[in-house]
Amino acid sequence: MKKYFITGLVILLPLAVTIAIVLFIVNFLTKPFIGIVSSFLKDFNLINKGFLFLSPDQVVLYGSKLLILICLFVFTLFLGMIARWFFFKALLTVSDKVLHRIPLINKVYKTTQEIIKTIFVTDKSSFKQVVMVPFPKGGSYVMGLISREAPETCSDKVGSELFSVLVPTTPNPTTGFLLMYKKEDIVFLDLKPEQAIKYIVSCGVITPEHPVSLSSPE
Repeated sequence: MKKYFITGLVILLPLAVTIAIVLFIVNFLTKPFIGIVSSFLKDFNLINKGFLFLSPDQVVLYGSKLLILICLFVFTLFLGMIARWFFFKALLTVSDKVLHRIPLINKVYKTTQEIIKTIFVTDKSSFKQVVMVPFPKGGSYVMGLISREAPETCSDKVGSELFSVLVPTTPNPTTGFLLMYKKEDIVFLDLKPEQAIKYIVSCGVITPEHPVSLSSPE
């Protein structure tokens, strides 16, 4: 009985987490517009009947979310097409300069812009190298990802080249510590970032040598 329950849990939990994340994203994107679209559908009686086990109100709600998602997709696609036009590029350049001159807002905007460009636009090898580094003290190690070289001023102060290493926390890898290490203190691993993240999220249960298996435990 126990092994059947564990096997079912291994199958259902990833599905449940995936559904929860998708629902969160859908609700996050549609919530600002749901009231307007629902009122529009009700006022014009575009959807006024139930469907299967759904009541008319539920049909309006889910229909509104679907319509909003389609509109957002089309708008994003249209915006991307326009962004390639010269005039719109010039307009974006002007607005970019304006946002860079507004106090407080320019700090948030510039930092966010640099992070997004680094992750999605540039072809640098950031977060591609998996390493082990001593943490929280010598003799113990944690797994991390090299982001890039540390700021020159930091390296100059210690008289040696430093590397910035992101050490994700377990089991939530979206938070962590940004540490700087000398190259001789870093142990480079022949692992893919995906393997490292799986190891961290699973609290060390899933390793490259022991991948997850859906077979019944002995």
